Amino acid sequence: MTMVAIMQPTYIPWMGYLAMIDRVDQFVFLDNVQFDRRSWQQRNRIKSANGEVMLTIPVRSKGRRNQHINEVEVDTDQNFIVRHIRSIENAYAKAPFYEQFAPELFDQLRAPTVSLANITITVVGWLLRQYVIDTDCVRASTLAAAGQKDILLCNISQMLSADTYLSPPGAANYLDQSDAFRDAGISVRYHGYKHPIHNQINGPFQPFMSAVDLLFNCGPDKGLEILRQGIQ
Repeated sequence: MTMVAIMQPTYIPWMGYLAMIDRVDQFVFLDNVQFDRRSWQQRNRIKSANGEVMLTIPVRSKGRRNQHINEVEVDTDQNFIVRHIRSIENAYAKAPFYEQFAPELFDQLRAPTVSLANITITVVGWLLRQYVIDTDCVRASTLAAAGQKDILLCNISQMLSADTYLSPPGAANYLDQSDAFRDAGISVRYHGYKHPIHNQINGPFQPFMSAVDLLFNCGPDKGLEILRQGIQ
């Protein structure tokens, strides 16, 4: 069985996103679909002593409607990297594994690029390496798959010789009505995930933070074990 998952790249994603990648043989960053400023494509959350902090990458949008994710440029005039590093430092400097992993994370954020997708995909790749998740990853923009929604997802899956497609549960509303995967002989499964509770500084446990929260608090070995506990 060859299982594939396909998702838009997300900025420093939560552990459920990494768990989905961990479950499949190949993962596709869906970077050639329309950018959505209301999504997690440019933001995520960390937990500070004062509660949740949202980290958002500013992007250039004036006169650039209907951009694909891989076309979006970071607004470098706002110097968000300094702010994000300071926020992460303030939130996690006292966490057990902060000093071991923070410097390298900051190096990933400082890598010179104006591409939003380059930043998000680079950071996801770094997180995967820390947790030793070795799933093969590819960008959809490097493939020649055509179509929209379920057709596009099915075509990508076929190009990768998948016989199983792992989908986030939120897509069930339209995938259950689709004939594309059935006609292609590809079974559809859903990534059920229940957030595990883990050790966490800064007060009572708060779920759905960026996966750096798990890494800084629990380290990669225990972190991967915890990450996998949430798979349903």
